[in-house]
Amino acid sequence: MTTHAPWLVVIDMQVAFSDPASGWAAEGYGSIEPVVSDLAGRFGDRVVWTRFVRDPAEERAWSGYYERWPEFRLDEADPAWALTQPVPDGAPVVTLPTFSKWGPELESVVGDAPLVLCGVATECCVLGTAFAAADAGRRVSVVADACAGATAALHEQALVLLGQLAPLVTVVTSDQLP
Repeated sequence: MTTHAPWLVVIDMQVAFSDPASGWAAEGYGSIEPVVSDLAGRFGDRVVWTRFVRDPAEERAWSGYYERWPEFRLDEADPAWALTQPVPDGAPVVTLPTFSKWGPELESVVGDAPLVLCGVATECCVLGTAFAAADAGRRVSVVADACAGATAALHEQALVLLGQLAPLVTVVTSDQLP
């Protein structure tokens, strides 16, 4: 068992998911922002931020996905992809055009440490990241009150699914973390 201190992975806290007028708005985004901010402060320099962006190549099934969501055929530098939380200078940011943020980019930042996930959307990028990291044998905690889904119902359903992956994945609340 690893003894490394965990890393907080703040998943996709971006304008595209915070703006209520957005087709990708996460219900409850505003209510999790202070919790995410508090967690980031508690984890200090052990925080990695992620960003979802569109791959302009739209390879394979992604082209159909963006046919459904053409308003998100945006360049990586578009303000919709900007992070909504202040990111300290030099803090690691992993930018990927995939739901799951687990992979070599994130692993190169966190090493062998356990992961504590928060952000959006619980039923999409958080779930995808948790599944992929668990498949890789990584210990994962998902902070329920620091995540939001497209709807409250989808958020709750995703938490139930994640809870079924114990002990690889545990669902916790922010007050259960040191």
